[in-house]
Amino acid sequence: MSGPAPRVLVVDDEPQIVRGLKIILRSAGYAVEASESKAEALAALAILVLSAIGDEREKVRALDAGADDYVTKPFGTEELLARLRAVLRRSADPAGEPQVSVGELLIDFADRRVTREGREVHLTPIEFDLLRVLAHHRGRLVTHSHLLREVWGVQYANETHYLRVHMAHIRRKLEPDPPRPVYLITEPGVGYRLREPST
Repeated sequence: MSGPAPRVLVVDDEPQIVRGLKIILRSAGYAVEASESKAEALAALAILVLSAIGDEREKVRALDAGADDYVTKPFGTEELLARLRAVLRRSADPAGEPQVSVGELLIDFADRRVTREGREVHLTPIEFDLLRVLAHHRGRLVTHSHLLREVWGVQYANETHYLRVHMAHIRRKLEPDPPRPVYLITEPGVGYRLREPST
């Protein structure tokens, strides 16, 4: 990796897991910090959840709460590092437009902020990433599998229920009339598009 080492926060209630992860991640070139509690982790912005609970509802709750990915224990070292690389790629927006305006929405990629009619709208990290991908392809159809790969990773390419949940949340926050969206349009069975509202 070139430049300063990316910083990673490790949080787990098992000290041996924390020690092992620190060794794995440091040897892979990351600067590693550790937190002992959920409160400390949230204050430092946890991005990758490692859990022994593989229940889908728990995964959705963690992702809705702002986690960028969820890995079930036990996990392989290579899978962990690949998922971490994917999260870091998503957090660094590609070079290009610093912001995009769509109707009354202003999407600021650098600050990861969205305003509607001049007022800031709070989006979770996952919600912002979905909107970011759609904004980079605004006006064009973005397939379910493309959104899932870009936001969650290739292993989630068939988890379309994740999209339904998160798109419903985004619409409630951004659409003037969520049941009749003008920005976030569903192409049934295929994907979504972000478009300028019709006048």
